[in-house]
Amino acid sequence: MSESNPSHAHEPTLAGYLTGFGLALILTLIPFGLVAWDGLSIATTLVVVAICAVLQVLVHLIFFLHLDMSEEQRWNTISIAFSAVIMFVLVGGTIWLFYSLKFRMMVGY
Repeated sequence: MSESNPSHAHEPTLAGYLTGFGLALILTLIPFGLVAWDGLSIATTLVVVAICAVLQVLVHLIFFLHLDMSEEQRWNTISIAFSAVIMFVLVGGTIWLFYSLKFRMMVGY
């Protein structure tokens, strides 16, 4: 009788690490290539770099930290999601504040 042990469900494999490495490498080379190529507008380049950064974080969480929504990892995933929301609020609020201050300080120009 073979019972599956749930603790072995998320064991790291060489294939998983190589897939994560390949995806991380691609998601690193795309922004470097766009910045070096300088063929897109600044706004488009920033959007692509931001999207690649978010995807890079997800690749690291899934392939290297082995986080998913299984019962064993649920609280880890929820805590990382909560931290991401807090970081988004802090970084977004800071950017919004500086953007607003930029226009308030340029009244005389």
